[in-house]
Amino acid sequence: MKLNKEYWNKRYEENKTPWDAGAITTPIKEYIDQLTNKDLKILVPGVGNGYELEYLYENGFKNVFGLDISEEPLKNFLKKNSTFPKDQLILENFFEHNQTYDLILEQTFFCAIDPNLRTLYAEKTYELLNNNGTLAGVLFSFPLTQQNPPFGGSEEEYRTLFGKQFNISTLEVCYNSIKPRKNNELFIIIKK
Repeated sequence: MKLNKEYWNKRYEENKTPWDAGAITTPIKEYIDQLTNKDLKILVPGVGNGYELEYLYENGFKNVFGLDISEEPLKNFLKKNSTFPKDQLILENFFEHNQTYDLILEQTFFCAIDPNLRTLYAEKTYELLNNNGTLAGVLFSFPLTQQNPPFGGSEEEYRTLFGKQFNISTLEVCYNSIKPRKNNELFIIIKK
């Protein structure tokens, strides 16, 4: 299976996005709510329908960027958020992106990429973060599948993957997951 632009466009066109919670999820919302520096430059990769991006922007974070390989969710986002700056929506492959950020928010992007790209994801995230930058968000915690996204993983795998380059300050079961994801999410805060 090729998880390319065409694949993701088709998934969004056919509304085959079962991971989409329909709103920002509690772990990410509560993490954003405790951020005090509204000037942070923030990236939401694999932004999808952009609930996190919308929430950030509505709460005074103006230096926020959404990136997706698929144009469909970006178009959908703009229909619902017409005042959001268009130049802060990036149609690009994450692995080819080259700006830098203070914070990268992870919400169902990691689980959507081919598991063979996970080491490259960790390396690219490290490259995209400014010194002392943070990767924060949720990773799924259920057995790794090979059929199609979302792909799972384990705490042990994530500690090995990110521990090579990052300082892991938090990697624990989410206490505030939404009901359908209860006991299947790990919250991460890792620093460059």
